[in-house]
Amino acid sequence: MNEAQLRSLTPAVLAILVRRGADFAAAEDAVQDALVEAVRVWPADPPRDPKGWLVTVAWRRFLDATRSDTARRRREDLLSQEPAPGPAPSADDTLQLYFLCAHPTLTPSSAVALTLRAVGGLTTRQIAQAYLVPEATMAQRISRAKRTVSGVRLDRPGDVATVLRVLYLVFNEGYSGDVDLAAEAIRLTRRLAAAIDHPEVAGLLALMLLHHARRAARMASDGSLVPLAEQDRGRWDTRAIAEGVEILQAALAHDRLGEFQAQAAIAALHADAPTAEETDWVQIIEWYDELARLTNSPVVRLNRAVAVGEADGARAGLAALAALDDSLPRYAAVAAYLHERDGDLATAATLYAEAARKAPNLAERDHLTRQAARLNSRWNG
Repeated sequence: MNEAQLRSLTPAVLAILVRRGADFAAAEDAVQDALVEAVRVWPADPPRDPKGWLVTVAWRRFLDATRSDTARRRREDLLSQEPAPGPAPSADDTLQLYFLCAHPTLTPSSAVALTLRAVGGLTTRQIAQAYLVPEATMAQRISRAKRTVSGVRLDRPGDVATVLRVLYLVFNEGYSGDVDLAAEAIRLTRRLAAAIDHPEVAGLLALMLLHHARRAARMASDGSLVPLAEQDRGRWDTRAIAEGVEILQAALAHDRLGEFQAQAAIAALHADAPTAEETDWVQIIEWYDELARLTNSPVVRLNRAVAVGEADGARAGLAALAALDDSLPRYAAVAAYLHERDGDLATAATLYAEAARKAPNLAERDHLTRQAARLNSRWNG
């Protein structure tokens, strides 16, 4: 039983059912039934055409469910449309599923869950484990999302930006449970890049690859975070970096700059530096300026302040920081770092402790707490 093969076939089979006229929720249920049947039957009797087998079984399950529906005329219309046996059509409607699952009427969490289920082919249990929530809770979330999009017609071009935001959310969840969501996001973004020629899709894929390339060096053996400047660059995945840079260069050649391309360019400059000291901070500031122009995001300006502090000194970084709202996420951590660089250890220690209290996760909180303790010991000593 090849689980990876089943997962790769799931979105195409679902898209075929939807194209034939099945509403999304009923089609998704029918495909899940077909997958269960495949797990039961295939080990002893593998089909010659796995995709065609799944389409046939899923369509029959959908029709079985339709027969019990009260809409008799609609049921008879669907029954008359049953295709003749034979190979499944080669057309790939997966792109439509991306747009459907990232529909603007869905909350971000629902869009992510539905994308992982319908396009990624993950089970409800796997998605629930990845998000550390009960399976019943995730099942309800997915069920509500399916009902929301069931009546949506895809007769207009979808919003690529919304799809990319959903995939970026998946990537940023990282790893938990038995599903590596960062790797899953890369897999899904690869599929999207193969289906649509769009520089921002390529930019997001490049960004994911460049960030993921540093994964092995991000954590110490005791589970603590390792800041970028202190990471062992020999542990970075050079093949992923090379692929990310190549994809980014091709995207930039379209001369249609977007935020993911700009973020990927910053990540590429970090990846290109043999050591932290050799990082081209001046160019990174230029890319942050482009990113700020594209997004008008205060978080981008917060990160830019760090780059200014590296390029022009801590005082310049603090001056850039002073123009921002101190309630921004991670503001205190950035301020602590720049004050430490400026030699004000007492203020930096206080700010590190404040940042630890506001940290969004345990690993970051522990890291910031250690930074505060380190400076307090030096200051008191």
